[in-house]
Amino acid sequence: MTYYRVDVKGVLSWWRAERQIVTLTGGAILYLALFVAAAGAVSILIPLRFLGIRTRKRGLMVLGLGLLAFTLGVYLPVEETRVAAPRTRLDEFAPVYQFSEFHSILVSAPKDQVDAAIRTVRPEEIRFFKTLTLIRGIGTLAPEGRPILESFTAKWFLLLADDPGREIVFGRGADASGRRTLAAAEFKTSHPPPLIKIVMNFRIEDVDATHCSLTTETRVYAAGPRALRGFATYWRMIYPGSAIIRRMWLRAIKRRAEASA
Repeated sequence: MTYYRVDVKGVLSWWRAERQIVTLTGGAILYLALFVAAAGAVSILIPLRFLGIRTRKRGLMVLGLGLLAFTLGVYLPVEETRVAAPRTRLDEFAPVYQFSEFHSILVSAPKDQVDAAIRTVRPEEIRFFKTLTLIRGIGTLAPEGRPILESFTAKWFLLLADDPGREIVFGRGADASGRRTLAAAEFKTSHPPPLIKIVMNFRIEDVDATHCSLTTETRVYAAGPRALRGFATYWRMIYPGSAIIRRMWLRAIKRRAEASA
């Protein structure tokens, strides 16, 4: 009998890469559709001949094509993921989700110093952090001079789990209007739609005596057709900027941890 060994980490990496491609493709379609629709709308008044739109009638057709493409981007399939057996604290609070992003970095420092860096890194240590968060509409959540994690959990996110040296989990759950928010104890239970639940973590794992693997993952669950489509559109459009913020955040933690080491 032949036995086959499954590389779980390899499968997860492939799956995450595939999902990232789908998200980036959806975002590209939405941005291109908006550009086409805008060009068509302008050409209804003044045909943009340098774009090949020579008549107002053609401008109307281009506008319709852009709106059709945007609708296609909004209604691209969304896949739901369920965690079979929880392995992390993040799995406990976000076992079901449709949207996610995952980033990792190798840090040359022990766990306690990486943990301390996660809790103390500030916005001014991350290049373009303020600009990117302002674009996303969350710039006021992390003022300069104060640790980012402290600001996030004081204003908008709830601290869901805190295992020093291992994992920190924080999140926010609310209906589409933001009037009904979830308490920390409610994150592990199901709730009626419309609802959007966002959960994020930082996780530290030993690699060897002098190195740690630091990862951060964000998961989002949207319940209800309107919440799902609305967040899918938002996620696909902000994903590139969100990914840049996460990676630069990890690099800032790495610099602070290795400096203290």
